[in-house]
Order: sequence, then C-alpha cells, then structure tokens
Amino acid sequence: MGLDIRWPIGLMFSLVGLLLTIFGFATKGDAELYKRSLDININLAWGIILLVFGAFMLAMAMRNKGDPGAPGRN
Repeated sequence: MGLDIRWPIGLMFSLVGLLLTIFGFATKGDAELYKRSLDININLAWGIILLVFGAFMLAMAMRNKGDPGAPGRN
C-alpha cells in the first residue's frame, strides 16, 4: 500500500481553506454579514488556518517520499 493519508487530507484542507479565504476577502467590506460574529471575518480567519494546516500536511507528505516500510521511517 503506497497511499499516504497525508496527501488527501492536505489537499482537502488546502482546497477548503483556499475557498474560505477567497470568500473572506470577497466579503471583507460587508459589515452586515459579520455582525453575528462580533464583526470578525470568521471565513477569512478559518480559511487561513485551514490553508496553513493543509500546506503543512502536504509538506509532511512530500518530505516522506521514501519506502514506507524502510527501517527508521514511521
């Protein structure tokens, strides 16, 4: 089995984070939309968090390109 679970997780979180970040930037000036969240742009904040986590997972997947059964690699 050569599938590393970090690839699909990283891609999913990066894609959702990118979509939320774009939506957060697109609705940045809409005060009515963010009135319920104490005027905090939640979409932008969580979009950036998800994007960073997805990039981290992808970086960890790319770092471990060796044989998964090799000694010393977990």
